[in-house]
Formats: sequence, structure tokens, C-alpha cells
Amino acid sequence: MMMNENMLEIRPITFKSACSFIKEHHRHNKPPQGHKFSISVWNGDSMVGVATAGRPIARHFDDGLTLEINRTCTDGTKNANSKLYGAVWKAAKAMGYLRCITYTQQFESGESLRAVGWVKVKSLQARKSWSESSVKLRHKKDQFGSGGIERVLWEIRSN
Repeated sequence: MMMNENMLEIRPITFKSACSFIKEHHRHNKPPQGHKFSISVWNGDSMVGVATAGRPIARHFDDGLTLEINRTCTDGTKNANSKLYGAVWKAAKAMGYLRCITYTQQFESGESLRAVGWVKVKSLQARKSWSESSVKLRHKKDQFGSGGIERVLWEIRSN
């Protein structure tokens, strides 16, 4: 059966349910630690993706007017990721945010972001994992996150 983007519907979701979906489906990140809000995208009776949005992780972006999409995660349904990015930005603008940012890994195309008006800001060098800065965590192997991976910063702004 062919899937049409018009069949995709945005719905609210609890943080707990969004995290469960991310834990089950995300290919390289664990669920975030917190959020300001989460949304889901549905195809009929099936939830096919989620997004979580919160304060920017980088302190210099945390100005009270910038929101970061910390995770998007889909089951691969066509256009679901674009639908999530667009819906988060629409909600963010309605809440008074002037800018929204997110990151992708360098090898990811960013097609879902460009499709809904996001622009590439810059490429970022690979960095060590968060556990590298903690003596208590150095012994753990960080299988999640972006440690050692080049990333791309994306944004969308109000006019």
C-alpha cells in the first residue's frame, strides 16, 4: 500500500512514551534526559515516529529564545521525519521561540530538514564522548552519542 504524507498526523505524546519509542527504534542515540515537549507522528493507528525538544545542550545557545530538537526517531516511514521537524518548529514559534537548532551526523543527508526550511549552519569536528571528561565514567564504553563522530549544526529562524 502506498503511503501519502497527507495521511501522517501529528499527536501529543508523553516524555515517557517518546523515550520508549526512541529506546526501541533509534539507531545510535539513547533517549534524552529531559525535554520541554515531545510530539509523535502517526500513520492511521500506528505511531511511526517521535521528536523531543528542549533547552539547547550547548550553553552558548541557551538564550531562552532558542529550542533544540534533541531527538527525532522514526520507523523509516517516508516523510515522517520532515513532518516532525516541521511540527516542532510550528509549536516552537507559537511558544515564542525565535530559533530552533538540531544536529545530524556528518554522513546523514539532512534531506528531512531541508524539506521543511532548515539550513545547514556549519560542520563540527568530532569530539570525545561526554564520559571522557568524567573520571568516574572513563572506564565505560560509550556506545551512544556523538563521541568521535563529525556532526552538522542545522537551524531555522523566525523572519
